[in-house]
Amino acid sequence: MPLDALCLAAVREELSEKIVGSKIDKVQQPERDVIILSLRGHSFSLRLLLCAGSGDMRVHLTEHRFENPDSPPMFCMLLRKHIAGARIIEIKQPPAERVLEFVLEAPDAFGVSSRKHLIIELIARSANIILTDGDGIILDCLRRIGGELSDRRSVLPGMLYRFPPIQEGKIDPQTMDDDKWEMLYKARSGDMTVEKWLISTFSAFSPLICREIAWRAYGDCDFRIEAVVDEGEALRERFFEIINIANERMFEPWHILAADDMPRDFSYVNIKQYEDAFDVRREVSFSAMLDGHYTRVAQIARLRQRSSVILKTVKNAKDRVVRKLAAQQSDLEKTALRDSLRECGDIITANMHLMKKGQRVLIAPDFYAQGDSTREIILDPKKTPQQNAAKYYKDYTKAKTAEKFLKEQIASGLSEAEYIDSVLEAIARAEGDRDMDEIRRELVQTGYMMDKAPRGGKMRKPPASSPMLFESSSGMQIRAGRNNVQNDALTLKSAMRADVWLHAQKIHGSHVVISCEGQQPDDVTLYESAVIAAVYSEARSDGKISVDYTSVRNVKRQPGGRPGMVVYTGFKTIIVSPDVQLVERLRKL
Repeated sequence: MPLDALCLAAVREELSEKIVGSKIDKVQQPERDVIILSLRGHSFSLRLLLCAGSGDMRVHLTEHRFENPDSPPMFCMLLRKHIAGARIIEIKQPPAERVLEFVLEAPDAFGVSSRKHLIIELIARSANIILTDGDGIILDCLRRIGGELSDRRSVLPGMLYRFPPIQEGKIDPQTMDDDKWEMLYKARSGDMTVEKWLISTFSAFSPLICREIAWRAYGDCDFRIEAVVDEGEALRERFFEIINIANERMFEPWHILAADDMPRDFSYVNIKQYEDAFDVRREVSFSAMLDGHYTRVAQIARLRQRSSVILKTVKNAKDRVVRKLAAQQSDLEKTALRDSLRECGDIITANMHLMKKGQRVLIAPDFYAQGDSTREIILDPKKTPQQNAAKYYKDYTKAKTAEKFLKEQIASGLSEAEYIDSVLEAIARAEGDRDMDEIRRELVQTGYMMDKAPRGGKMRKPPASSPMLFESSSGMQIRAGRNNVQNDALTLKSAMRADVWLHAQKIHGSHVVISCEGQQPDDVTLYESAVIAAVYSEARSDGKISVDYTSVRNVKRQPGGRPGMVVYTGFKTIIVSPDVQLVERLRKL
């Protein structure tokens, strides 16, 4: 559900406790509708996400890492100019409105402290992020709206900011008392459900909450208002039950998840209408709930869409390799019968005096078998006995030669299948568009995809992303490759020979390198690095994973191998359990 006004009030309460007084350290705009504010306090650093997207508008703290564009958009640059270094002194919300106003104290061009207001409007089809000065004059906005020819509220630089117009005919439920309720209930229309009556009468309520009130009152989300027989007493009680939660600020973050653990909805009260159909889970905070509901799900959906063409190409390549291997394996099995070809040639040669041209079958004593058995040999009637014998000898020689080449081709095919599996694994753990771009370039380099350069020129090569960066509990730097090309660069180029290299044993995954700088890594660093290698491997869902580790000097490129394929010696093995939370805590980039 979109954030309704009461759920947004719960988010405002939580944010006020955590970030008021903090300083805006950085401003980023990784996507068209998303602003990220990096905040610093006396003993914490947090990231605040503001999103004005039409289907995913929201405000919350995030732990997700976004990729920034090569050059910041104009609105991002303006925000950096005006609010970088500003302190958040208050967060406001107009009554029953889906609008948050961040009151900031920022130095102006002369270093004098002044007020700024960063406002996010979470209103369907007109969501926006707006920056004003202390007098309410709009400095700029994410979406410029209106003008002389528009009948909508104008939101343009230089204009005085006005809050969105209040919904006509609707009442703020937090202003209700028993007398107002009785008056509204008596004036109700009888041709609608309880849910529709609540939605049409009150602002700040989402359809989910209206259905929940109906279910709590009458056990039916679609209960009709004309069927109420208790003068609306049960409805009144459940209505004020929800309002009291809001008035007393007793909000709780409840997440609604389907059987496959995919987020379906969320609320600030415990939702009971679904009974056992969905899992309704209480989260630790509203920010954690919204971050999981929107940010990670949106990232997965975006990556799935972006990776669909690449994934299809790689899977088609894997299917071709599997089919080719099956045919080669079948041919190899046939070569195992080559000795019988030579034996047939010998038997024909020994019985030529009994044969004549045009004969189709030779039945002769089989001197290669024990006892007095005979062998039936198929002949070509168009060939002489000598030619039939020569044909069997030739087929024997061909089969003998084919065995050698087939074994080489099967070994090559198995290596190719292993490489393709490593690409599929890299796609599965890609974290952003830049990762997918690097995988695509790798596939172009290895000949699996065509390089689509623009007509009349070369495609500009975007800057390569850096390996993932971690810091162990004892302060040592740990790096991990995101894909095969990065694994190659990290292990074979940038790592020092005395560094420690780790990799999940006999499965695809990231190359992990501990930057030792002349020191021996302690046991804690070694363990944490092994956990990183386990989490970023294809066996991350297993309970225990064996991780090999050795000095970088013992790791060599596999002869004739594709990107990321290495051989190593002198290794030891540590067994660890994947711990995603530990890895996220250690991660720096």
